[in-house]
Amino acid sequence: MRNFWLLTKREWSERVMNRTFLWMLFIGPLVCLLMLSFLFKAGDEGKNSINVLIVDPAELMDHRVMAQAEHEVHYFFIDDYVEIEEFRDGSQYQKFDAMVEINEKILINKKAFVFYRASPSMDVKMQLKFQMERRIEELVVESFTNLSIDHFRRIKQPLIMDFRNVYDPKNESSDLESWVGFVFGGLIFLFIGIFGMTILRSTAKEKSNRIVEVLLSAVKPRQLMLGKMTGIALAALFQLAIWSVLIGCGLWILRQTIFPDMMNPANWQGIQMAADVQSQVVMAQEGLSNNPVLDLVYARIDYVWMSVHFVFFFIAAYYFYGAFFSMIGAMTGTESDGQQFVMPILLLLGFSILSGYMYIHYPDSTFATWISYLPFTAPMVVMIQLAQGVPIESYYLIWIHWLIIVLSALLMLQVAGKLYKNGILQFGHRLRLSQFWRLFKS
Repeated sequence: MRNFWLLTKREWSERVMNRTFLWMLFIGPLVCLLMLSFLFKAGDEGKNSINVLIVDPAELMDHRVMAQAEHEVHYFFIDDYVEIEEFRDGSQYQKFDAMVEINEKILINKKAFVFYRASPSMDVKMQLKFQMERRIEELVVESFTNLSIDHFRRIKQPLIMDFRNVYDPKNESSDLESWVGFVFGGLIFLFIGIFGMTILRSTAKEKSNRIVEVLLSAVKPRQLMLGKMTGIALAALFQLAIWSVLIGCGLWILRQTIFPDMMNPANWQGIQMAADVQSQVVMAQEGLSNNPVLDLVYARIDYVWMSVHFVFFFIAAYYFYGAFFSMIGAMTGTESDGQQFVMPILLLLGFSILSGYMYIHYPDSTFATWISYLPFTAPMVVMIQLAQGVPIESYYLIWIHWLIIVLSALLMLQVAGKLYKNGILQFGHRLRLSQFWRLFKS
């Protein structure tokens, strides 16, 4: 065991003290923060002037929303039912940027659907919400009360405006939480690919320059393999930890310096139109007035929850895939040969990332069920499930997935240890299938 930890420390020190590794400790978070800054700015963009078709078959609105004309939002009315597909594809509706459905129950449930072709800006969304809400208030007062408008607004309920893409009315592909899980899962496979190649190159290099002969005089081949993998894994976790701290500090600085106005409801132009404090608070709580990317990053991601599971699944998946990289490194004659044979593993990593995309769009398919239990793809699927929210009664399935990956990793480490032992001292040969099978049998 002492030799194992010495090998682990050696590998960790060799990676962490590398100049490239140290540079990436700071360049990586900087690139991530720059990308997030662009996303924050892009999240506040959108159409600044729209034509809105109000579908009002019950003629509740009386062809009127605001008393005065608006420059950003232009309203048009139709006293008939219009299906989503008809609005989306019909030539007579192409001049409209959005459609608002006003049904007979809106005075009771206070909810309206807004289907848009291109996402409006945050300011336009807030203006549309504010204007429609004020008109509904007038209708409620006229229909159900003897109060004045001013008295009613003191006890009012907010109108819920559900903004949806006309090409995706069920919001099947716009669940931001799912894409958060996709990013976490993608990071798992990205780091596995990077540090898996480090395992392969380190093994092939020591084999080609005969350093491995010196090492094997003091340790067993299996200890050498596991020590190398563990040392590199610790370097990967160290890098992830530093990145997390630096990105966290960077996000805090961005919030305090560059984007304070976006995070402050008092500075949103649409909210300044509201006549009372209660409307401002309700709008801010609904998140419709906030930049959706800012709202996602600063309010909707449970970083502790995701990070804990990320570490567990990263470690399990790393040892599972690391066994493949170790086998190739030990069985090949040179580093260049190993890079040729690593292509199937890289394709498998790419397929695992693609499986996450498929799971987001088809979560109830048979394919989605299978990939959630395969050790190759389970980390990606589980990260998406955790981001979406796992019911407490189904949470045990998360650890069943993790246990499958761990058992698969142990099995592959056994196979890799056998091939590592038989192949690490084989020099000057290219990897052939017959040689692979002969060494495995021996």
